[in-house]
Formats: sequence, structure tokens, C-alpha cells
Amino acid sequence: MFPRQILITTLTFSTLIFAQQPPVKVNVLNVCTPSTDEQKELSSALAKVPAKLTFANDFEVARGHSTLDPSTPIPGMQPMPAGTTSSADWVRVRREFPESAPFTNAQYSFSVDSKNMVETLVLRVREPKDLMQISIEDSASTVASPAAMLTSNTPVSRIKLERFGKPSVVLARCSGSEGPATDQTAYAPLFQAASSIMNRYRDALGVRRMVPQELARMAAGSAAKSSSTTKKSP
Repeated sequence: MFPRQILITTLTFSTLIFAQQPPVKVNVLNVCTPSTDEQKELSSALAKVPAKLTFANDFEVARGHSTLDPSTPIPGMQPMPAGTTSSADWVRVRREFPESAPFTNAQYSFSVDSKNMVETLVLRVREPKDLMQISIEDSASTVASPAAMLTSNTPVSRIKLERFGKPSVVLARCSGSEGPATDQTAYAPLFQAASSIMNRYRDALGVRRMVPQELARMAAGSAAKSSSTTKKSP
């Protein structure tokens, strides 16, 4: 009789613990067909980006080579097969806006791996109340060179708004390769506005010339290091 009383008490206590746990809220982003309100937010945010670009004196230019750890999962990316590695060369440029501008800085990055090239522009809001930052992205296959991609004004494929205390708002091109094709005709003005912004910043930041030069320096450095290692080998 005594063991049974202990069992009942334990079950009751466990039930109370699980009952008191807060519910888990999951936000699902509809990136292919955002709602009318989300379209208005995207349009309003893109309209705030300065048409006339004036930068302060502070700036940053960096380049590097990064290796992806297959044991570290990345949200939205398929896990890599065991024993494989992936790496990319990248160039990053950051320019500061004057204090009177609604944004603090513009950060542009270009990365290239064995399959894809990705171009990303991030604009951070100076006084975030609802909107925190705008991210604009496009990509292309490495069949072309970085210089060719930058010259051709590759159209934007993804727009993302980071909001304070709210889920992000995202619009992405959906080709329908994994399901029925999605009609995105209504979002053409948003993609066009974002592509126009990216094109202006390519010119203002000087990345059309800078990025290929920085990538070439890394390639030359890697070749020189490889040659030096080969000469030292017995």
C-alpha cells in the first residue's frame, strides 16, 4: 500500500510540472507569398533607403577564407555528408553614414565557393523602433566569374526585414523546383526596387572593381603558399 501511495504522488507532481510549462510558439515565414500587410512593410522599408548616397569617413574592407564545419548545423541548409568539407572566399565592405542619415551603416559582402556566388547588402537602422535592419541578397552560379556577376547587375532574389520583438518579414524568389510553381507577379515591384538599391550600392561602394581585385589577391596568396610548401617537401 505504501509504495502505491508514493507512485500516485509522483505522477501527480509530474503532471503539475508539465502543466505549468509555457506553450511553445512557432512562427512560420511565408517567403513566397507574403501577406498584403507584409508587402506594405517591405515597400515602406525599401522606400526609406537613401536615394542619394553620402558616406562618412569611416569604412572597413576585409577579406578572408572560411571553412564550414560539417558537424555544425546551419538553419535552412541541408546537412553535409560525413567526411566532407566546404569552404568559401569572401570580401566584406562597410561604410558609415553621417549622423543625420536614418541608417548607421551599410555592409556589403560577397562570397564564392565551388558552386555559388552570393552577394548581400545589409542596412542597419540608426534608431530601431520596429524595423532594425534591411537585408538584400542575390546569387549566381560559379559558372560565371565574380567580375561578370557584378557587371551584369544580378537581380535580387531575397529581401528580409529584421524587426524588433517581431518575426522577420521575408520575400524570396520561388522557382517551384520542389513543388508547384508560385505566381509572384504581384511582387515584381518589390524585387525591382531592391535590385535598384543593390545596383546603386555596387557603384557607391566601388565593389565592381574592389571585389575581383581582393579575390585575386587571395588566390595569388594561396598559390604562392602552395608553391612554397611544395618546394620544402623532400
